[in-house]
Amino acid sequence: MLKRILRRAAAPEAPSRLPDGQRVYAIGDIHGCDAQFATLLERIATDDAARSLAQTTVILLGDLVDRGPDSAGVIARALAMADGPFAVRYIAGNHEEMMLGAYDGDPDALRGFCRNGGRETLLSYGLSPTHYERLDYAEVAAAMQTIVPPAHVAFLRGMEDMLRIGDYAFVHAGIRPGVALDAQSPRDLRWIRRTFLEHEGRHEKVVVHGHTIEPEPVNRRWRIGVDTGAYTGGPLTALVLDGEERAFLSA
Repeated sequence: MLKRILRRAAAPEAPSRLPDGQRVYAIGDIHGCDAQFATLLERIATDDAARSLAQTTVILLGDLVDRGPDSAGVIARALAMADGPFAVRYIAGNHEEMMLGAYDGDPDALRGFCRNGGRETLLSYGLSPTHYERLDYAEVAAAMQTIVPPAHVAFLRGMEDMLRIGDYAFVHAGIRPGVALDAQSPRDLRWIRRTFLEHEGRHEKVVVHGHTIEPEPVNRRWRIGVDTGAYTGGPLTALVLDGEERAFLSA
């Protein structure tokens, strides 16, 4: 009996997988890089068409905005995806949080937004560089309420904190190790870094995330990172999950 128990304990863990008949493409931090976003969506469509028929979901892992040249275009494209062939889910990142806080006039969020790529976001909505440079923080909030379409604001407010499919949990930044998924705080899901990244143990599910730039996708047993620094000149990356398969596409 003891030998049987030991043998069972030593058995390898089953591979993580999606439910049968489902496929997922999870896209890392876009950060206003709309041209790469468009190209990656084309590659996703081509890849999906070459595979067996499935219920396909595209997940955007947050940080659609700031730093890159066309945040307005990225949001417009993300909104249009709802009328496309795939189911689409949208995860909120820390940059969406800052943008909404700035829009609402929160002083701390305004400072964070302006210091972390908010200028490029406002220019993508038609504000001129000269005009932007003349604004104080309160005037930035007022300008945002004038130039950012209400539909874009509603879209940002409607984003999710976490999505679970099969053996995977999809978040922006990561999770707090040792805390149940149902008890995770939105701040950790959008902002956590070292505590999550340095954790070597298992999680309740395999965590798919962006937020932290790496030169290549990170593919580990209990976490998969897909922020490859599109706005810095790196590729925009999507994780492909199909049954037990993990693969990557990039643009």
